[in-house]
Amino acid sequence: MAKMIPATSPATDHGFSLVELTVVMAIMAVLVSSAMPLYELTAQREKEKELRVGLRQIREALDAYKRAVNEGRIARKADESDYPRKLEDLVTGVPDAKEPEKRKIYFLRRLPRDPMSIDPELADAETWGKRSYESPPDNPQEGNDVFDVYSRSQQIGLNGIAYDRW
Repeated sequence: MAKMIPATSPATDHGFSLVELTVVMAIMAVLVSSAMPLYELTAQREKEKELRVGLRQIREALDAYKRAVNEGRIARKADESDYPRKLEDLVTGVPDAKEPEKRKIYFLRRLPRDPMSIDPELADAETWGKRSYESPPDNPQEGNDVFDVYSRSQQIGLNGIAYDRW
């Protein structure tokens, strides 16, 4: 009588079949595709947080500059406003008019960059839109001073408001 040999022997049973690998890859693709929107949402929230912090820092520095002008610590000409001529003045500092040695007053350690800016070649100050004191809020224009800043991005935030209106 002939001996029966099983169809698969333990010596040849190595690895996975093509069907098993295809099923595992399909499951992984579904998991990755469901995680991508969550990752994108998290990244957008992080950029929006950076935008909020940057706007707050610059606006507080602009307000501190105006207070220093009103206190007489920053000399200005009669035809100038109470706001800095350019954003860089907040970082480079201005001489203290009340100080005999004319030490500089600094309002920011560094100028934050607009996180919504897509051009890496621009300097930090150039990434922001600037509004002068004389321009209306609904149509901000640059002028002889910097009264406020805004993002130049036309994208809509998660709150439904365009970044340039924050």
